[in-house]
Formats: sequence, structure tokens, C-alpha cells
Amino acid sequence: MPNPALYRNDPTVRIVTGACPHDCPDTCSWQIAVDRKDGRALDIWGHPDHPVTQGTLCGKVDRYLERVYHADRLRHPQRRVGPKGSGRFERISWNEALAGIAARLREIIDAWGAEAVLPYSYAGTMGWLQQHGMSDRFFQQMGASRLARTICSEAGFEGYLYTIGSTIGIEPEDFAHARLILIWGSNTLTSNLHLWPFIQAARKQGARVIVIDPARTRTARAADEWLPLRPGTDGALALALMHEIIDAGLHDGDYVAAYTVGFEQLAQRVQEWTPQRAAEITGIPAERISRLAREYATTRPAAIRVNYGMQRHYGGGMAMRNITCLPALVGAWRERGGGIQLSTSGQLRQLETTGLQRPDLQQGRIPRTINMNRLGDALSLDRTRLATAHYAPRPVDRKPSPAAAGPPVKALIVYNSNPAAVTPDQAAVQAGLAREDLFTVVLEHFQTDTADYADYLLPATTQAEHWDLQRMYGHHYLALNRPAITPVAETRPNSAIFRGLAQAMGYTDSAFYEDDETVLRNFVAAQNHPLYEPVTWDALLEKGFVRLNLPQPFLPFAQGNFPTPSGKCEFYSERMARDGYDPLPTYTPPNSVAGGQWTLAGGNGEERANGARGARAVDSTLACISPPAHSFLNSSFSNLERFRGREKEPLLWIHPQDASVRRIDDGARLRVWNGLGEVRLTARVTDDIMAGTVLAPGIWWNKHSVDGRNVNQLTPQDETDMGASGSFYDVRVHVERV
Repeated sequence: MPNPALYRNDPTVRIVTGACPHDCPDTCSWQIAVDRKDGRALDIWGHPDHPVTQGTLCGKVDRYLERVYHADRLRHPQRRVGPKGSGRFERISWNEALAGIAARLREIIDAWGAEAVLPYSYAGTMGWLQQHGMSDRFFQQMGASRLARTICSEAGFEGYLYTIGSTIGIEPEDFAHARLILIWGSNTLTSNLHLWPFIQAARKQGARVIVIDPARTRTARAADEWLPLRPGTDGALALALMHEIIDAGLHDGDYVAAYTVGFEQLAQRVQEWTPQRAAEITGIPAERISRLAREYATTRPAAIRVNYGMQRHYGGGMAMRNITCLPALVGAWRERGGGIQLSTSGQLRQLETTGLQRPDLQQGRIPRTINMNRLGDALSLDRTRLATAHYAPRPVDRKPSPAAAGPPVKALIVYNSNPAAVTPDQAAVQAGLAREDLFTVVLEHFQTDTADYADYLLPATTQAEHWDLQRMYGHHYLALNRPAITPVAETRPNSAIFRGLAQAMGYTDSAFYEDDETVLRNFVAAQNHPLYEPVTWDALLEKGFVRLNLPQPFLPFAQGNFPTPSGKCEFYSERMARDGYDPLPTYTPPNSVAGGQWTLAGGNGEERANGARGARAVDSTLACISPPAHSFLNSSFSNLERFRGREKEPLLWIHPQDASVRRIDDGARLRVWNGLGEVRLTARVTDDIMAGTVLAPGIWWNKHSVDGRNVNQLTPQDETDMGASGSFYDVRVHVERV
């Protein structure tokens, strides 16, 4: 463990405050010690004064400097010299790279139009500038296709928004005041570590912690109770809880009458959702469902931490909606420590971003929008599949006909993502990336699976080397990241790379000539909502992080004031009805229900375009989920030896009952397959996973897997019920010993 006090008293060292860039609700503030003489970073630790970070970093980010200075770090621009996918490159200058890329993009735009260019990015950094700022300006000036960034959370967000109106919830600090905490579909100790001290503080005051999850995760082991349920059945459980609460008269009648709409219709709907019915679906005994309902309704305050894992199936949006009804039903919002948290990012909706992203550069054009989950379809030259790749997030939305789908994707620019490893239907994605006529540019720290397919490979800076303003979605502190060191070798920030590309393309707007610090200063100065009154450039420079202008305690819905059309929590939603949904909570089963609908889709365009819905599942298949491995963050960190060593090898958790009938021993080599592909994994026989379900921790890079594939070989491009999000946990597989 670092000792910050030693560095603070050392005149040869300067300490620079920054913030973790990764896709995690904790958005930790950090400090880096830098040698004043040679400019090298010496150590990193969590900022001791940040109320959530509290001086600690997770086991991954605590070793962030290993990433910065790793021997495999990309250091110079490169151009492909071998076949697509071979990973063979030659070193070139930045001038050669920018000029060559610009020339090729101009050729494609002249021949096919700007929509033939597709940006592909997600949350490799959560910073406003390096994730969105200059890149958004660049693609809007060009008129490129838009990307619907739906891969993670859109289903849950939509279900939450229909009910509550915004992703606003309990502050992490207030979990310390709860007396019952339901951790629902979240592995807090792996993916939200800094919430755990507040949960522990609650336990010291007598709180019980119950984890609802198909797997006995680290968090479930540390909790008071683990309630295993079948993947994708969370919505049925929530309906049964509401049935029991209303049937027993345990709902908060005053709160419901004053601050909700649709209670009578809800009460009628949930009459049919008895614990016995939900037990058959979820696998949780009816008596335990009944008791959980009474515990939740009568323990005050009661908090729910719900995360994105439980919404990565076809019915994920409706499942989140059902769960989000619970706090209003029992009046949990009245008290500090009561309510629910999915995300705190609803506060960011008040940010003024037009000056940062410059939508005016579109000049009135409305390019098509491609769903990032359907990259395999988007990169296909089959027009039926290309049409299917268009973004249509609601039932009332319609995808275009093949004739109206627009030009094929002829150029792909990838940054902040590793789609060859992380996207669904991996074989389809790799087939698209291997197209010789697809011009691909990749901005990266390391030579990822995606980078192997690049025509130009551009070295990007890490968070230690550039400016940014970090968004948060697990607390209420915006954080400034100051560069601690000069960029390693010839690496450049994403912002500088897109600025250089814009200039090489001949774009003359002043938006492409502002330096990073100016962009961020102007972004901060543009905020005029009272919520951001304390967030000034000087305050960020002085401390590194600033709390939004919210009261403490923050009780957002103690007296209603929900940001919905009615101003109330909407058990019945007119907006849902207009969008083509059932306006009341209901149960939307996953595609992968046992004996049911999914998976042996073939490889032709029509079958892939229609997804796997309606195909007959084979009785011997198992439901498969693929949550993050403890030492990885999506595909980040999984290339570093330390973290691969901790995880050892790609595994498949399988229950002893399922292993026995397949004659699988612990440590056996397995073939895991379905109609989309196959992958080789090693068996971990354990009762930490429900019978009938297997779990493959991810995401391993393909090149670090025994057969050059990972679990996303098995993941369909099917979309969720809301938001057209990814259905990573809605998969059925065959498993056999090799």
C-alpha cells in the first residue's frame, strides 16, 4: 500500500490529483506521485479526502501505472502490412498517418456518402472530453452515421425512466442508514467496491443484506443471505413481492395516494402473481418470496441496489420497471437510506453539452443511427442485415426496408472500445472486420483483438497523460483529471487525434483548433443550472472534485416530485402505452427460458436478421451468463499478466448436478456451443451457481484464450424489450467434455 504522507513531505515529488476513467459507478478520485526530475509517475492511491473514494482504489486501478508503463503499450502510429487480422504493422509518422486516413475517408465519402463512415466507441473512458468532445465534433462535421451506444444499460434505464422519470436514486453514503439492503443483480465487491463500506456501516447498526443473483458471487458470500434465482426472472419476483405487499395491506397507503398513479390497476394486475406462480418461474421457494415481501415492506428504511446484470435479457426493461415500483409502493422514499439506486446519472441531464459536442456542425443533417449491439449485422454486405442493424428502441419504432438502409459501412473508426472481444455474435463481427474493403482505424493503448484488424493503429494516451472531466453515475461528485505526466513516446489523447484528423480533412471551424484545457474551461463555464453552481474551474483545480448542489441528506422523492409526465411514480404509464408497451408492470420472459424459444439460429442473413427468437431450444441446453471477472473491467486489464494470473484461465462455472449428468469433473476441458459458435473453457464445478445455469466470467481477449475465441461467440445480436440493448445474459448453450 502506498504511503501518501511520505510523498507529501518529499520536495523531489509533486502530487497530481486526477480521476479514474473507467466504466464504474465509483468514479474514484486519485492522486499520482511524480518525480520532479525525470517526470516519471512513482505511485498512485485513492484521494483520502473524497467522501466516496476515501483513500482506496480497487485492485485493478491500484495498479494503473503498470498499464501506463507496460512494455506492450502502443507508442507510435502504425500502418497495416499483413492480411486483415494478422496484427502485422509498420511504424509511420503522425503526418503520414493523419494524411493517409484523411485521404481514404475522403475517397469513401465521395463514393458512398458520409454515412458509409461509422464511429464505434463506448466507455473505455467515461470522460466528457476523451469520450465525446472532439470526436463528436469530428463526426458531426462529417455527417457520419451515428452510433446508438446501447451495449450496457439502455434496457434498465428505460424501465427506470418510465416509472420514476430519471435515473435519480439514493446516494451511496445513505446506504449506511438502511436497515434492510437488497443487492439485486449486482456484484458490489467486484463492480462497485466503494459502496461496500457504507453497507458495512449499516450492518454494524443491525441491517440485513440480501443478495438476489443466479450466482453466489463474492458479494453474495459476504452478505447475510443469498437468494438464487434463474436468469431473466427478476420481473416475476418483483411482481410477486408486490402481490404479497398489497394482499397483506403492507403498502404505504398515504404515500401511494399522494405520490403515485395507477395503484388500482397495479393491484388488479398483481393479483395473479402469487408467490407460488413466481416460485415456478424464479426457482425461489414460495414461502421465501412471501417472507421477503414482508421483510421489505416492514423494515424501515429499506434500500435496493440494482445493477445492469439483471437487465441483460429480452425482458430486462420491464424487469427493471417492476423492481423500480417497489420503493414507492412501501413509501421507502420517505426516509434517509430508503429507496433504490440504479444510477445517479440523472443529474447529468441538466448539463449543457451543446458547446462541447457542437451539434450545429451537423448543419441540419440527420444521419442514420446504427445499434452498436448489431455491429456484426452492420458490417455485413447483406442489406437485410444492414437494415436490421438500424436503431429502433421501442415497439412503435420501425427499421427501414433493405432498400432504404443506406450505404454499406465502408469505414469504421474505433476508439474507447474493443468490439472484436466485447460485442455479441463475435463470429459475425470478425467476419465484418476481415473485409478487405472495410477501412478500419483503431485508437488504442494496446494491440487488442480489434487492433489486429486495423488499417491504421493510433497510440492513445492513458488517463495519467491527458485532461478530462469525469462523469459519475454512482455518486454526486464531478472530478477533474489533470495530466500527471507527459505522454509516453508518441501517444496522443483521443481529443488531439480527432483534432488532427479534422484538420487533415480540411475542416476549418474553430471547434477543431481549441486545445483541451480551453474546451474543458468553456464546458464548465457554460453550466447555468443551479445544480452546477459549485462546479467552477477554480474549484475543480483546487480540490479535484466538487459535489453537485444537492442537499444532505438528499431525499429526492420524499414528497413526490417525480420527474415523470404526471409528477408522480407511474405504476400506470400513459407514455409506455403510446410507445407500444403494456402500461402496467408485467412479466416479459427471457428468450432463453428452458425448453423455450432461443437458440439454434443458422448463419444466413434472414436468420441472423430475425435473431433467434422463435427458434426451438434443445432440452439439454443450459442458460449461460457472463458477468465480469473480478480482475477485469469489460476487456480492460485482461491483457496484463498480473490480472490474467489472478483469473488463471477462461472458466465455466457449472453446478454439480449439471456436471454429473454430463460426466464433467472440476478442471475438465469443455466445449461450449450453440448455433452461433463455440468456445473452449475449463470447468469449475461449484454450487455457487444455480442448477440449470452456467457462468463464464469475462471478458477475456480472444488472443489470450486457448482457442482464440471468448464467450461472445455464443451471444446473439438479439435486442432487449426496451432500448434495443444487449442480451448478453439471455443465451442457451450445450456443454460437453472435450
